[in-house]
Amino acid sequence: MTTAKLSKTGREPLSRRIWKARSSYLLMAPYFILFFFFTVLPVLMSVGLSFTHFNMLEPPEFIGWQNYIKLLLEDDIFIISLKNTLLFAVITGPISYFLCLLFAWIINEFKPKMRAFLTLIFYAPSITGNAYIVWNLILTGDRYGYLNGILLRLDIINEAVLWMKTENLILPVLIVVQLWLSLGTGFLAFLAGLQTVDKGMYEAAAIDGVKNRWQELWFVTLPAMRPQLMFGAVMQITMSFAVADISIYLAGNPSVNYAGATIITHLLDYGSTRLDMGYASAIATILFLLMVGTNKLVQRLLRRVGN
Repeated sequence: MTTAKLSKTGREPLSRRIWKARSSYLLMAPYFILFFFFTVLPVLMSVGLSFTHFNMLEPPEFIGWQNYIKLLLEDDIFIISLKNTLLFAVITGPISYFLCLLFAWIINEFKPKMRAFLTLIFYAPSITGNAYIVWNLILTGDRYGYLNGILLRLDIINEAVLWMKTENLILPVLIVVQLWLSLGTGFLAFLAGLQTVDKGMYEAAAIDGVKNRWQELWFVTLPAMRPQLMFGAVMQITMSFAVADISIYLAGNPSVNYAGATIITHLLDYGSTRLDMGYASAIATILFLLMVGTNKLVQRLLRRVGN
């Protein structure tokens, strides 16, 4: 290639590189168009609406930072929701992530038929539509609830506990349910990643001095499945920050003294019930920034795997 075709930086101009790869860009175009109009554009519109007062009936009215000032300094329910969401993220995120990896590592050692059966058992809770019905039966606040019935029969408690109506119990119970539901997509990603690791790498590692399974896991297995680790981390972070359904179905919305409130339930309150879309957009923007910041932190941590 002649120097006349190169830019001042010594690289080929962007327009020329795009033209050379036009077939690839053409194949990506349908996905890119859908992603832009249904993901990127709504996010940008939400950020813009967060600086307005918009009630769905009148045109948006620009009010500057008022939504954010109210959200962070005046909205006590949002502070409770933020605290609950961070607790969910800090507790359920890492624990479910490591549980997914641990169970995937163990199940990968079984023969194919047993592995398929165990995979179905672990993945089923995250896709079943009856999960909340099951937990409602377990947590029913009378003696006929499964949990109360077992504890009463074992003489651990003297009377039935209102699990979802007792303020101090709501959040711990929701965290347990969320952990049970979180063995889903991340678990499958880890299992798929484990099955794609080249077996020859273990032989090479043994020659280099790797002596046990834990060293194999840290120095060979995990570095070889970094893409799956990142995908699983993104999914677990999204799930831990986006907790809403279990709180609404089990504790109600609002829950007792907002003990089970999360950022998403607060967002749904303003967006779907009060139709204050400007304020709801401000809540969504804060949640978006939290997710992005956490993803960046996790990316830095995962780069150290195997070092």
